[in-house]
Amino acid sequence: MDGGLARVLVACPFNDAALKTLLRGDINVDYRPTMSQQELDQVYTDYDALVVRGNLRVRPLKGKGSLKVIVRAGAGLDNIAVEEFEKLGVKVFNTPDAVAESVGELVIGLMISLSRGVFKAASALCRGEWLKHGLMGQELSGKTLGIIGFGRIGHVVAKIAHAIGMRILVYDIVKFPEEELRLYGAEQVSLEKLLSESDYVSVHTPLTGETRNMLGERELRAMKRTAYLINTARGHIVDQEALKNALKEGWIAGAALDVFSEEPPKDLELLSIPNLIPTPHIGAQTREAQERASFEAAGILVRELKGS
Repeated sequence: MDGGLARVLVACPFNDAALKTLLRGDINVDYRPTMSQQELDQVYTDYDALVVRGNLRVRPLKGKGSLKVIVRAGAGLDNIAVEEFEKLGVKVFNTPDAVAESVGELVIGLMISLSRGVFKAASALCRGEWLKHGLMGQELSGKTLGIIGFGRIGHVVAKIAHAIGMRILVYDIVKFPEEELRLYGAEQVSLEKLLSESDYVSVHTPLTGETRNMLGERELRAMKRTAYLINTARGHIVDQEALKNALKEGWIAGAALDVFSEEPPKDLELLSIPNLIPTPHIGAQTREAQERASFEAAGILVRELKGS
């Protein structure tokens, strides 16, 4: 503590107005948006609270020290040793509502790009090739979308896809009430049914011991040969080697990945496959999502540190 004020380390980019919210809450803020992993590991115990995004791992290397609260400004928590910190009495939060709209919209954009060959067409045109008659796409309307994990982002994807005119299938370990599913024209089904009937499969589960590599060779072979896979959740949910084989051997028509088992990915063989659209984990990279995440994180900190 410094003069009785709670000390907060914001070790990631943060909205200026949200920072001012913390300062108005009588909180001492150390804003270090470019902090390295080594720097974080050395100093995190000196603070009452810590804010990070997904680029830094937070582990109790030196116990908890003064630390009381960790906030992940974003959806995932797999970069934070949640159970270990909670055993030490440290509260861990995230801001999943903040990024749902942005990630959901990216999914729809990737589906359209896959369906219309946008990535291939643009790359060819930049090389001076005119592929107008070599690319025949398809509409999303009337097709079946399978959503694996029907949380906040899955709901956004379903909302947009339903408006486009898609049939929605949902797989989740949580059983959803029929009235909620009807809002999106959705049907909750088994994973097997979803994979076998969907023209597009979009992944939205958190990364856990149960979901790691949940889509492997057996699941990919169960999909239609004309189907597309979109993963904007976590790279390890899809078996990357199995996906390479699926794309090269035609088990599925194509895929779009915003997440990888290693980031940045070093598997150039995967990235060079023509029917893959790779993007560098940009799902939450919108001005709106980053602003919402900052304000939600600031609100959590003021509540937990000041009791208001």
